[in-house]
Amino acid sequence: MTRSYLLFACLCSLSFSLHAQTPELTAWIYNTTGLTGSHYEVGTYTPFSDDALANVQEVEYSDDNVYVHSTGVPAYPTGPFQDGNPSYASELEYLFRIPRDPEPNTGTLTEPGLGHIGVWINGVPVYNYSDAMSYNGMDIWHRNAVVFENAGFDCSKGHPAPIMGAPGPDIPGMYHHHQNPSPFSAATAPLSDVCESYPADGLYIPDAGQHSPLLGYAFDGYPIYGAYAYGNADGSGGITRMESGWAKRDITQRHTLADGTVLDMAEWGPDVNDSYPLGAYKEDFEFTGGGDLDVHNGRFAVTPEYPEGTYAYYTTIDEDGNSAFPYVIGETYCGIVAADNFPMGPVLTSVVISEPTNVYDPSTAVVLLELPEIMLFPNPATDQVQLQVLGVLHTDQEVLATDLLGNSTLLKVWPAGTTRLAMDVSGLAAGYYQLTIGNNQQQTHRSLMIIR
Repeated sequence: MTRSYLLFACLCSLSFSLHAQTPELTAWIYNTTGLTGSHYEVGTYTPFSDDALANVQEVEYSDDNVYVHSTGVPAYPTGPFQDGNPSYASELEYLFRIPRDPEPNTGTLTEPGLGHIGVWINGVPVYNYSDAMSYNGMDIWHRNAVVFENAGFDCSKGHPAPIMGAPGPDIPGMYHHHQNPSPFSAATAPLSDVCESYPADGLYIPDAGQHSPLLGYAFDGYPIYGAYAYGNADGSGGITRMESGWAKRDITQRHTLADGTVLDMAEWGPDVNDSYPLGAYKEDFEFTGGGDLDVHNGRFAVTPEYPEGTYAYYTTIDEDGNSAFPYVIGETYCGIVAADNFPMGPVLTSVVISEPTNVYDPSTAVVLLELPEIMLFPNPATDQVQLQVLGVLHTDQEVLATDLLGNSTLLKVWPAGTTRLAMDVSGLAAGYYQLTIGNNQQQTHRSLMIIR
């Protein structure tokens, strides 16, 4: 794989602190070009362009906090939501606060409640496992959104929560992911066929051959990674899939809880069957202490962005590549939470910037960033080709096709925050081409043969 790097762009700025160049600033996918989102509608197999700005709009920072301004709209296409959800991914004004020096919570631990519990690097909220409902409304058997709402997720495994207003179609919604933000089609045995008709990217594609990218931050300030990491916490041991310490209980009837509590008959859940499979409720799981991760679904470990080590959460998946409970964060956060991030009634967050801040300029990034592995298919090709990146695309990339005479054609601009790019090459003559994928800071090359 061709290696390319972002160069140190701000060496001449002595006033720029080293603390200002840490991952909680550099990891975000910034919208520097006015990129907007897009969406599918049922029965229409080409996404419509939207007016809503995508990805992160701006980041402010102080010594203690990072403030993320985003719309909650991803660069990859959203929808359709085929379970009757009347809302859509609408442009909102989020302001999140991420502590820069997270601390473990040695007191009463904080549960990740309903609504956003963290934020992905594209500014889209992270939600927990729940769909806010329980069996018979008893608040005992809590429904697993990943099971009950599966039919309503789009290809990227996201959907919007309706913002209450007048009834009817086209209700504004808060788009979010309860789980690993990769497309269903990335799994070897997908749990939905939505990608067959409405293909989309997701934030990243899991790659078993390399450490997963940093995908977001929890509201206690600790990073969230994908499913693959170093086998050992010290950075040794090769790459392995992080397995959760949570497992399904060995039950056929929902008469007891994992802690041994015997329930009254009125508190029983439904028997395990095809309509209510094991795993449909949060109480179907128990923490066994197995796997690689603790009760919070994380561990302290060396990562590429934190060579000295950090506590981190992981978006767990099973051996087929499908999301695995508790998906992102367990029953509680590990650290002290910036609770002003939590939704308060109609207010998206309660974050107020009440300290002096600087606005981060993403062009000053000093992080060495290897361009992720990129696949090209089909090859040879006739009219259409696709590029697929394994990992996260942090910056826009131009795709140029150069023939044997040195003539170059700009095929397309690949937007940051997406993982797949379809290109029309019907205008290219038959022959050999070199594709150059990159920008003025990083490049990689692929060979392409056009046949007619």
